[in-house]
Amino acid sequence: MPKITVLPNEKICPEGREIEIEHGANLCRGLLDHAIEIEHACDLSGACTTCYVIVKKGFDSLPEMGDIEADLLDRAWGLTPYSRLSCQVDVQKDDLEIEIPKYTVNYVSEKKG
Repeated sequence: MPKITVLPNEKICPEGREIEIEHGANLCRGLLDHAIEIEHACDLSGACTTCYVIVKKGFDSLPEMGDIEADLLDRAWGLTPYSRLSCQVDVQKDDLEIEIPKYTVNYVSEKKG
């Protein structure tokens, strides 16, 4: 099984973690299944940017992103050429190293009543 190294994130994963996720499994679901509480405001439907990650190692092993994912990522805070929506990534055979950004744009949690 591919190893996923999650770099430290102050709120979500302060110590960082190494987990294994089955080949072909969804990255966001795999993180959640391992108690890494990445934001996912649209319930993994690929309609927001809250679950985006920066793939530090293994980016080229991932399937190419679709147009909808690319358009959504244009709205992400701190976008890099190696950013992906984790809900749209199926883990391949190669190990990955990912960074969960410090901030995300989450209109649901930011709404003022």
